[in-house]
Amino acid sequence: MAARDGEERHALEHADLPRLVREALESLLSLFRPIISHFGLTEQQWRILRVLGEQGGAEQHELARACQIVPPSLTGVLSRMERDGLVERSRVASDQRRMLVTLAPRGRAAIASLAPLIEAQYQALTDALGAELAADLERVLNELVVAVPTRVRRVELDPRGATPGR
Repeated sequence: MAARDGEERHALEHADLPRLVREALESLLSLFRPIISHFGLTEQQWRILRVLGEQGGAEQHELARACQIVPPSLTGVLSRMERDGLVERSRVASDQRRMLVTLAPRGRAAIASLAPLIEAQYQALTDALGAELAADLERVLNELVVAVPTRVRRVELDPRGATPGR
């Protein structure tokens, strides 16, 4: 979008990494979304099934973190998945406040049906990018996920707040 005459432009030195990561995510999801929706699942449901399939079960707070779903949203998604026979929830015997989520038979069947298609799509992606670039991409993204919260210093902000343009 071009600036209007007389408007000041502000070119930043660095690339807009958050925007690029979002574009990359959307590009990748466009490959997997049709597979997931073909089986009547949402992306959130698939993330939950995949994590449970890999871990065997998880407490709700762990599942929320692993699937990047805020806890209030996760509760609603899990209720629908439980209703549809995809997952089962039970209280942890040692602490009745905690909920354990596991795969129900229909959830295991969904993973068995989707997994070969998801793997085939990953193979097509790897074939297109090349194995080295695909591996580098995974490595860099994993490094980013670890580095941002643990090693990247945050810019200090004025505690009094800020007003745009002043």
